[in-house]
Amino acid sequence: MVKNDKIFRILSMYDKLSEGKVLYKSEEANFFQVNEKSIQRDIEDIREYLDAQFAQTGNKNRLVYDHKQHGYRLERSGRMMLSNEEVLAVAKILLDSRALTRAEMMDMLDRLVACCVPPENRKLVNDLIANERYHYIELQHKKVFMDIMWDVGIAIHETRNIEITYERTDHKIVNRKVQPLAIMFSEFYFYLAANIENIDKEKAFQNADDKYPTIYRIDRIRKLKVLEEHYRIPYKDRFEEGEYRKRIQFMQGGRLQRTEFWYQGVSVEAVLDRLPTARILKEEEGRYLISAETFGSGIEMWIRSQGDRVEMVKK
Repeated sequence: MVKNDKIFRILSMYDKLSEGKVLYKSEEANFFQVNEKSIQRDIEDIREYLDAQFAQTGNKNRLVYDHKQHGYRLERSGRMMLSNEEVLAVAKILLDSRALTRAEMMDMLDRLVACCVPPENRKLVNDLIANERYHYIELQHKKVFMDIMWDVGIAIHETRNIEITYERTDHKIVNRKVQPLAIMFSEFYFYLAANIENIDKEKAFQNADDKYPTIYRIDRIRKLKVLEEHYRIPYKDRFEEGEYRKRIQFMQGGRLQRTEFWYQGVSVEAVLDRLPTARILKEEEGRYLISAETFGSGIEMWIRSQGDRVEMVKK
C-alpha cells in the first residue's frame, strides 16, 4: 500500500478524526502529495460513510469544519469519550490503587489521557496528576501479571479449569488445580477466587467444611495453564462476587459469621462504607451498636486497627 492510494488516504484521515485530531487540508495534501481538491473529495467520502452509518445504527456522527482551528473534526452524537472530569477521577483512582508497576501505570495513564481527552485539555489534565505521577511508588512485588490475569478472565468466561503454581505468604510453592470463579480487587492487589479440586481439606485447611472459594493473590501466581476440561456449577450454586465482596475484609476467607460491636468515633458513615453489610442496631449517646456479616478473620484485623473506637460485644 502506497501513501498516495485513495483508500489508504481516507482510512488514515478517518483514524486521525477518530482519535480526536483536527484534519487540515493543506497538511494532508502535502503529506499525500496530492492537491487539496483530492483531499476535499476524500472528506466528502468520509461524510457519506458517516451518513450511511447513521442510517444503519442511528448514531449521528458528523464531520464538521471548526472555524476556530481552521480544520475538520469529528463531532460525535453520543458521548463516546470520557469527560475531562471523568478522566481525572479515573486517573486519581488508578494512581491511588498502586496496583501496577510504575512502567505499566505511566503507560496506561498516557493512553487514557490521549484517547479520552480532547487535545486542547490534555495539558491541564496531565498537570493535575503530574505530582502524583512523579511520586508514584510501585508495590514491593514489582511483578507484571496482567497477561496472567487476562488468561484467568478467559478461563472464567469459558468455565475452564486451570493449573497454577502459587507462592504462599510463607514463600512455600504449591501446585493447585482450581475452578476459577472471579477476579476481585482490594487493598492494592488483584485476587482470584477459586474452588480447589483434588485436595485433602482435612490436611490443607483449618476449616475442612469451608464451602467458600479460596483466595489467591494474582501477582503470586508463578505459572498458569488453562486446561481443556470444563467445570460446571449449577445456577443456584453460582458464585456471586458482588455479594461475596460485601462480606469479605482484607481478602481473608473463612466461615460466614455475624459480628457485633460498639463504635464511638468521628464518622459512623465511614464504618458503614467499610463494611457494606453493616447496620446500626441502636445508638446511645454518640455510641453505635453495629452488626455486620463477614467472612473469616479479616473483620478482626479491621477492629484491631480501630483501637479504642471499637468495643467487641461478647457473646
